[in-house]
Amino acid sequence: MIKALQDPLTIEVMLNPDGQLWVERLGEEMQRIGTLPASAAEAAMGTIAACLQTTVSRENPILEGELPLDGSRFEGLIPPVVAQPTFAIRKKASQVFSLEQYLEAGSISKEQYQRICAAVGARQNILVVGGTSSGKTTLSNAIIKKMDELSPDLRLVIIEDTGEIQCSADNAVIMRATAYVSMLQLLRATLRLRPDRILVGEVRGGEALSLLKMWNTGHPGGLATLHANNARAGLTRLEQLVSEATSAPMQHLISEAVDLVIHIAKTANGRKVTGLLEVQDFRNGEYVTEEICPMTPRSHLNEGSKTHELA
Repeated sequence: MIKALQDPLTIEVMLNPDGQLWVERLGEEMQRIGTLPASAAEAAMGTIAACLQTTVSRENPILEGELPLDGSRFEGLIPPVVAQPTFAIRKKASQVFSLEQYLEAGSISKEQYQRICAAVGARQNILVVGGTSSGKTTLSNAIIKKMDELSPDLRLVIIEDTGEIQCSADNAVIMRATAYVSMLQLLRATLRLRPDRILVGEVRGGEALSLLKMWNTGHPGGLATLHANNARAGLTRLEQLVSEATSAPMQHLISEAVDLVIHIAKTANGRKVTGLLEVQDFRNGEYVTEEICPMTPRSHLNEGSKTHELA
């Protein structure tokens, strides 16, 4: 397992209750790499818990946090919620890719690249959606990199619950939610930190309403991610999250606050932007949108170009 964690191409290392270890490497399917006895796994989790200044026990069987050595995300469980110790280690990205690299790799079309850059330059609000391990965070890092390139004078405030977003901007504040401080509390604190752009690593609940209001009232140019199966479903999912904070319909607020929805998916040919939706309005009970140049196989690549996957 140590060898897998040290491999720069490793994305995730997982232990199942049956003791089987699995690894996902960049551009490859998951592979079984060996076994780990339950006793060794539980001992390792105890050590990690101590480093995180917490405990893992039958009364507190879920352990989550960032590994102190490299900031990788750790999620672990022990009995009675699972039969035997189980965990997943999501490695922190070792490299921040640029949008230009996405274009060169064939992960986005030229038209999509231009529209995303235009949205960043115009300080439009961007929602990045996709499934688990689809590459939302890596793409978000590339967009944040473009933000810094186009507007290095703007102050970024970033909120996340695990340290996955990577930002090289000189004027940036990164805050992390904890079991004691929610994203909603951090969003409220954000307004006193003089932000120009407000970025949220992953929207999970009713804090979505506060974020939309902030985007729509003097803090444009933000970015957030959430889980959704396609770009249009991202708007529906956002409605569901907002409904956790209010029963009032908020589709008009969503259409005003969200300018661009980007869907990224893990496909047989690597991670691709499979949908780019421009949100224009909400009329007659539905969102008015325009799809920006869906991907066509290699149509935007120069002859002789090679494709490779970005994490």
